[in-house]
Amino acid sequence: MQSLRLRIITTLVILALGLAYMLPSIPGVKESALGKLLPGDSVSLGLDLKGGIHLTLGVDMDTAMHNNLSRLGDDLKASAREENIFVLRPSVISSSRIELTLLKSDQKADFDAVIDRYSPFTIEGTENLDDGKVRYTLSVPPQYKTELTKLTMDQAIKTIRNRIDQFGVAEPDIRKQQGNRIQVQLPGLQDPERAINIIGQTAHLEFKMVDDTADVDKAVKGILAPGRELSTLVTTRADGSQTEAPIVLKKDAVLTGEYITDAKVLLDTWNKPYVSISFNSRGGTIFANLTGENVNKRMAIVLDGKVYSAPVIQEKISGGKASITGNFTKEEARDLAVVLRAGSLPAPVLILEQRTVGPSLGQESIDKGLMSAAIGMIVVLAFMTLYYGFAGLVADFVLCINIMLILSGLAVFGATLTLPGIAGIILTIGMAVDANVIIFERIREELRRGLTARAAIAEGYDRATLTIMDANVTTIIAAVILYQFGTGPVRGFAVTLTLGIITSMFTAIFVSRILFDLYTKSRSDSAKLSI
Repeated sequence: MQSLRLRIITTLVILALGLAYMLPSIPGVKESALGKLLPGDSVSLGLDLKGGIHLTLGVDMDTAMHNNLSRLGDDLKASAREENIFVLRPSVISSSRIELTLLKSDQKADFDAVIDRYSPFTIEGTENLDDGKVRYTLSVPPQYKTELTKLTMDQAIKTIRNRIDQFGVAEPDIRKQQGNRIQVQLPGLQDPERAINIIGQTAHLEFKMVDDTADVDKAVKGILAPGRELSTLVTTRADGSQTEAPIVLKKDAVLTGEYITDAKVLLDTWNKPYVSISFNSRGGTIFANLTGENVNKRMAIVLDGKVYSAPVIQEKISGGKASITGNFTKEEARDLAVVLRAGSLPAPVLILEQRTVGPSLGQESIDKGLMSAAIGMIVVLAFMTLYYGFAGLVADFVLCINIMLILSGLAVFGATLTLPGIAGIILTIGMAVDANVIIFERIREELRRGLTARAAIAEGYDRATLTIMDANVTTIIAAVILYQFGTGPVRGFAVTLTLGIITSMFTAIFVSRILFDLYTKSRSDSAKLSI
């Protein structure tokens, strides 16, 4: 008696929690007065049900490796300079090697020690030059490239997720795929161009000094002094059109966007939007020193290789703040602030695949999926009632509880319901009664042996439980493998199938046993059981 009471209390608590998590997924409930008392989680609809944008992005690992080697070379040069060892600017010569020149050969032993202490490079070879210099060829080991690839992918996914979260897309699905690819699904979003601009923008911000002494006409023809580069100054007119003009910059960036802590849109005195950026303490110090040393000179603000503005430094700028102007529209300024605040991508990303699913197609998928589920459930409910009588009604009741628990489980774990997921639920409806069929047939056998209804129920459940668990565990293993190695739609199927199996075992073995025990509790041992 005490065991039955404990099982009833446990079941009621689980059902109450399941109902509380399922109700917010019903249209209209979440916005009602009742919805304010319920958990905020609800079942999210996938791209194929809600409509939206599907993107497959390819991360340019060659560029990532080139940028990383270039940064490592600059760091090595700076470390050597701190010990009064001077080398010429390193150059990247392959995907794993750089070349640099030591100015004094008598410092070779000291420079070798700097390489060992401050960099992952190994010395691949050296060459003594005629003027007393030494050319070094340095390389990184293969495991460094492997680790860099992993870190680059992780950073790219994190940056893209941060941008999308600030963009305001609900329930985005972002995951890593083989071949340095990233899958992005944005349910409910119908503006693909803006989404692609925000996601794909590398947002590599640099501050470089302008060389106003250079001859721009010669630079356009390819005649550039060492340490200089030709770039493009983008100017936006009042009517929204853009013009581009050549500008010569000093190649070395004096400050980069890695020091940015915040970026937001403000309005100037003419009510035009601009982007205000804030630096961390280290960046603020560098920026203050930089502006103090270059008063009356122009400093270019370079984003992804294009110069957005090149103002003249009027005075030393303290306080760790700067601004990016460029006759932006409010939307352009807001999008620029988003990508700067979320951080720059570690490497360029390419749009390899783009698909847009309309909301009408998604609604049609929902309608067909719900109709399939309803028809399948009605057929199963009718069959169980006709074939097993009262026991069939018990199976039908616990099947309804099973569906409720699946939906609440999807909400609790933040899973996304897709069309294959609905297929998994439909399959679960058919599979959920399998356990009941095994139990009912075992009870029938015990009744034919002459046992009372109460004894037959106890014997049937005891003997069938192990068989049911063995059969379902193997299915769960298959579902886990599907989830581990499958893509998005296959994973959606695996999630609902796994949840369905777990909840069906609970309802078929635990809940239905309670109902049978309550039914036979008030009846005599000689009472018949409709099964």
